[in-house]
Amino acid sequence: MTDHLDWLALVAASLSWLVAWRLCHPRSFWYALGYPLTALRVRATWRKVALGCGLTKKRQRFWFTTVPGLIASTGVVQVKRRWQRISVDTKPWMWLPLPTRHGWRVTLHLLEGQIPADYSEAAERLAHSWGAHAVRVSSDKPGRLRLHVTMRDPLVKLDNLPASPDLLKITVGALETGRPWVIDFRTVPHWLNAGATQSGKSNLANALIVGLAPQPVALVGFDLKGGVEFTPYKSRLSALATSRPECTGLLDDLLGIMTDRMDLCRMAGARNIWQLPPYMRPTPIVVLVDELAELYLMADKSEKDDIAKTSTALLRVAQLGRAFGIYLFCCGQRIGSDLGPGVTALRAQCSGRVCHRVNDPETATMTLGDLDPAALDSARAIPAETPGVAIVAGQDGQWYRARSHYVSEATAEHSAQTFAHLTPAWEDLINPNPVADPAPKGA
Repeated sequence: MTDHLDWLALVAASLSWLVAWRLCHPRSFWYALGYPLTALRVRATWRKVALGCGLTKKRQRFWFTTVPGLIASTGVVQVKRRWQRISVDTKPWMWLPLPTRHGWRVTLHLLEGQIPADYSEAAERLAHSWGAHAVRVSSDKPGRLRLHVTMRDPLVKLDNLPASPDLLKITVGALETGRPWVIDFRTVPHWLNAGATQSGKSNLANALIVGLAPQPVALVGFDLKGGVEFTPYKSRLSALATSRPECTGLLDDLLGIMTDRMDLCRMAGARNIWQLPPYMRPTPIVVLVDELAELYLMADKSEKDDIAKTSTALLRVAQLGRAFGIYLFCCGQRIGSDLGPGVTALRAQCSGRVCHRVNDPETATMTLGDLDPAALDSARAIPAETPGVAIVAGQDGQWYRARSHYVSEATAEHSAQTFAHLTPAWEDLINPNPVADPAPKGA
């Protein structure tokens, strides 16, 4: 009896130690114990899982089968083994699963007639079969695909917002893969950010301000809420427009700046400002637009010409601004094709897409509809109790679930005030002084 109690106490202590290990340091627990057991289970059950998810193919194989023979005199049926060609279910070839921070990934060889979309449709069934949080599919080579399996949601809890040391590159959150969510304006110059109230749309703008405030860039705000969103950050903004007439004038100034930079690049023989020498390079400008739909809404026909002018100017900035250091980040609660062809044309220029929880399918379709349909389904499934979660499409052509770090208005305002001395004067941007060659010829 004593030995039995000692054994139970040892088992209880071991289980307690494992639970404590998993809670205190889940990453080492996963790599040391969770991943090996999961990899063995995945390889052992792959045939059954593939068959249940409809990912197998019928193939003809020679196989030893048991066939009935003659009936002996005793009345017993004699059977014999026979080499026979039969039809069997063949599973896709699976390589060894490799661990990741929040799960594992594995490479598969597609069977004949299969495409990655077949596995995307079965992703939810695969996730339930393996007890995983989510399964994502990607393919970088014909005939092969990679399954990215997330065992737990990495977006439940995020670490503190890290610094953004590189110019025009801001870390704003984390992706579902565990990697940081980085907005790089040098790579993806223009972004479209859609989201309903309390979805995290404004929080993402706050994270951008915190990341860009210490950098040598000019920030320009278009706040169609009457200035209530961006006015607290005015000390770090080179210009702020809070009404449609002000937006029209500010867009005219941006077009003038862009024309001046065109002339500068042409005279220097450069294709963009980044090919200019550092002493000639103008200050990059990031334009933050809040409530984009207000630029296109028309109360009566008298506003038609103003809307057309504003729409054309914003589209020209989006089409030509990248080469001349002008970048857009457009936000809105409602972004639909019913706002006019200007919005559709602007969307085509915004290769970066962020879709938070939205109130209508049209906005999600407008933001993500020209991407993978699975991204659209994921955007519509974002629950209201997870603010900051969004579907992101960026520079690598893939889409991800992501979540921005929480950045309060007070934090963003403090950052704007701290780095207010870095704010370029708008007059200096409109009328730049000619840059002299530091080493003139003949010196």
